[in-house]
Amino acid sequence: MNRPTYPNYRPSGVEWLGDVPEHWEVKRLKTSATCWVSNVDKVPAEDELPVRLCNYTDVYYNEHVTPDMGLMETTATADEIRRFGLHVGDVVITKDSEEWSDIAVATLVKQSAPDLVCGYHLAIIRSHANKLFGDYLLRAFQSCAVNQQFQIAASGVTRYGLPKSSIGDAWIPLPNPAEQRAIAAFLDQQTGRVYRLVAKKRELIERLKEKRTALISRAVTRGLPAEAAAKVGLPINPPLKPSALDWLGDIPAHWGVGPLKSFAKDGRKTFTDGDWVELPFITNEGVRLIQTGNVGIGTYKEQGFRYVSDASFSELGCTEVMPNDVLICRLDGPVGRACLAPKLDVRMITSVDNTILKVSTVVSPRFVVYLLSSAPWLSWIDALCRVGGGFRMRISRTMLGNIRVPFPPLPEQAAIAAYLDEETAKLDALVGKVEEAVERLQEYRMALITAAVTGKIDVRTINQP
Repeated sequence: MNRPTYPNYRPSGVEWLGDVPEHWEVKRLKTSATCWVSNVDKVPAEDELPVRLCNYTDVYYNEHVTPDMGLMETTATADEIRRFGLHVGDVVITKDSEEWSDIAVATLVKQSAPDLVCGYHLAIIRSHANKLFGDYLLRAFQSCAVNQQFQIAASGVTRYGLPKSSIGDAWIPLPNPAEQRAIAAFLDQQTGRVYRLVAKKRELIERLKEKRTALISRAVTRGLPAEAAAKVGLPINPPLKPSALDWLGDIPAHWGVGPLKSFAKDGRKTFTDGDWVELPFITNEGVRLIQTGNVGIGTYKEQGFRYVSDASFSELGCTEVMPNDVLICRLDGPVGRACLAPKLDVRMITSVDNTILKVSTVVSPRFVVYLLSSAPWLSWIDALCRVGGGFRMRISRTMLGNIRVPFPPLPEQAAIAAYLDEETAKLDALVGKVEEAVERLQEYRMALITAAVTGKIDVRTINQP
């Protein structure tokens, strides 16, 4: 869509900004706003006053902050409330982050209250009256042209921090107050449309994922749908029997029930936990270490690479993981999720919180993974772990192995796995397309904000009736 531009431009004097409208100024932020960093922690104290605390995640996940959005209730001193209390029009940004790309994520205080206070790891930016407006400043921070200054200024290795001086020294395009308000109003309208489109697409993604989950759960607990069963010569709508499993209900009458550990080739030797590998043994090459984060719900997730040397592999007596072994995670996220070990060009081991199931010849590994990805299974494991309590939810290998599960004859397992491979691939492809559309909408939103804030669009005529 072609949008109007300003009639005349001039060099901004700032390399990354390029030309700006002729009548605009480009100034350092500290000439039009005051910035300070909060040090209010979350820990309540008896001698302090009750407050609602705007925390890091409140800023990171919300474009606007209001007192009624379910903020943390804690305490702060009277001096902290005076210094770090939030006012309408304040912009709050993330000052520290584990990723440099998350530096200076901004939110705008739309409503305030006497007990609304800014928390730790955040910076408050308060505009000077009649020079800079918070609505416009929010959009400036969201624009790539302004925000990249903060990403470059952030320093750190495992965690990045933004010096306070770098905030005030940042250059921002500064149109007159009327144009600031016009730009903010234009972007509120346009980005609102994008948000609504993104919300609808995310709803669609959730529905597709729910359909995928329901498809898996139905197939691994009741068998194939009639049409799919007929195609492969399996019984259509077979009679059911009680499974005698608290978490399951009825299953096809010809299916068996047994403990999960009975799927292993030869008992304990092939149903075992991974290895305890401490940090000094970690290297940059050798035998790949598969961690709990690599085990998704039904899928192997590649995220980071850790290894142990061949010598450490022998010294520690590690159990080698083979392609198509079933890896079951005993830690939350959720507990009991499983995936097939990948086919890699290196040897593999896995961490102690993953259980290795090397399945027998009468079991399909892919069927086992689908079974352990079903909603009834994951809900039951979650309930078991919550009863146990503890800081992190986990389950022991012994308890995991003793849980009784349903299993059809091997040919039917293979047919169910093949059916689910095909049907979930279709749903995954649809989800992928919708996610691509969401990404394009987000890119369009960022481009639109940057264009408006840097004067590439003249919104004065667009905002007129």
